[in-house]
Amino acid sequence: MNFQRERRDEVELNITPLIDVVFLLLIFFMVSTTFQRETELSVQLPEATAPESAVEETIIEIVINRRGEYFLNGRELVNNKLVTLRAALARLTSGRKDTPLVIRADANTPHQAVVTAMDAARQLGLLRLSIATAHGTQ
Repeated sequence: MNFQRERRDEVELNITPLIDVVFLLLIFFMVSTTFQRETELSVQLPEATAPESAVEETIIEIVINRRGEYFLNGRELVNNKLVTLRAALARLTSGRKDTPLVIRADANTPHQAVVTAMDAARQLGLLRLSIATAHGTQ
């Protein structure tokens, strides 16, 4: 008996179309996926056992309207110059550099008016400056 092996062609598996489909699916999911940004930060604050201090801290508030006019604690300044604003701030702070200062500017306020207010605070050496914003709804 003469057993001969049959010659068979080698079987090849072409995976090029499979790779193409995988890449197309990957691109599709990358393009169609939406990412949600979480802007909320959950913080548990420690509790103090000491009673709250009865000393009330005076906060100076500068309000700037859309025309760039300054109001310090509700009172309008005579002009919009840096020296006037600095002198009014110096009078209200009484030389205390740790007095909190809040700048509230209209959304359409010229940028220069806000920079001038910040510059006046810097020239007086005020350390606690914050800019108030409105938390809008979407």
